Amino acid sequence: MTPGCSKRKCKNHAIIHQKYSGLHFCEYHFVEDVERKVKKEMRKQLMVERGDKIAVALSGGKDSSALLYMLKKIFHNRNDLEFFAIAADEGINGFRSLTIKNAEKVANELEVKLFIFSFEKEFGFTLDEIASKGFEQAPCTFCGVLRRKILDRKAKELGATKVVTGHNMDDEVQTILINYIRGDIERLGRLRGRREEFVPRIKPLRAVPEKEVALYALAAGIPIITTHCPYASLSFRFTVKKMLNEFEMKHPGTKYSLLRGYERLSEFLPTAQPTKKLLRCETCGEASASRICKACEIVERMN
Repeated sequence: MTPGCSKRKCKNHAIIHQKYSGLHFCEYHFVEDVERKVKKEMRKQLMVERGDKIAVALSGGKDSSALLYMLKKIFHNRNDLEFFAIAADEGINGFRSLTIKNAEKVANELEVKLFIFSFEKEFGFTLDEIASKGFEQAPCTFCGVLRRKILDRKAKELGATKVVTGHNMDDEVQTILINYIRGDIERLGRLRGRREEFVPRIKPLRAVPEKEVALYALAAGIPIITTHCPYASLSFRFTVKKMLNEFEMKHPGTKYSLLRGYERLSEFLPTAQPTKKLLRCETCGEASASRICKACEIVERMN
């Protein structure tokens, strides 16, 4: 028998059992719970301010599509805010063309202007061409650097005051654990810090588990596709993701514990609020931690 919703006086059947909370939610109260978490996160981080022009990183996947839908729903009566979307076409044959098409569909339905920029046009090569070189690093390492470069550069050019990304709780916890494993204390600190040299980035979904984002998208009727990047399984992140999912299955609440533990720890990290000024990349002139930024290093290697 299907269990009922845990909300008081609600007689609807549940569509999800949150093992970490012990609660069952019907569709209505599940959507309400996800949006509550997103609103709480945005208030906590002071993510959206009056007059913001917000660039949403829209890949066409479930996370970014659900996020754009949610932002438009939550701020539908805020005439002082402006939203537009940016998509990066990495040049992954048989994959990215499908997600870009879905991004266009979502943007059209939500009446949000979408700007598409490609690796090939911006850097002179595709991710498939990077992968074909047989570098020691996984293609995801290069992809992340170049996507961030496009997102920050184009957001600035288009006048954005904030950049919103669809990183969910799983993504956030994976990043935290990766940096723990590598002993990279500086990067752990930077996860919570904001650099004045870059357009501020915000992650409204960071307290929502990946599976719940997917279910929210289905419940809201948001167009989603189930295709996965062919390079994802080659990354260190993929190994960490499998490990965390196994822990969560056996010990519900593990991911939330890691996230909350990091939040408490981050208050004591010396680099949590960066004060050191960045250099300027000698090639592109943009802010960089070293003489040549990571994106320009990749371009040099490819050339």
